[in-house]
Amino acid sequence: MKISVDIHVVLSTYEDMEDVHDDPDEASERLNFILHAIYDAAEEDIETQRLEQILHYAWESWQQDAHLLEIDDDELLDWVDHTLATWDDANNEEIS
Repeated sequence: MKISVDIHVVLSTYEDMEDVHDDPDEASERLNFILHAIYDAAEEDIETQRLEQILHYAWESWQQDAHLLEIDDDELLDWVDHTLATWDDANNEEIS
């Protein structure tokens, strides 16, 4: 269940981003935008483990992406929608 996941535990900080991005504050805000978007878009009855896996996948996919600051909100939201819609089809159950 979505309510079992504390989104604040997975949010990034300046320190998480400073080794990779020129503007670690903005990069952290962008990653947190993605993580919040996933949490908000997930169904209320999503399995806790599934939501945690998707959040982990997003973190791993975007935390070191050099283009994170260049991608606009709509494109990031499209990525979130696509990831949530295709998670089961992508055989991501092994990601942890």
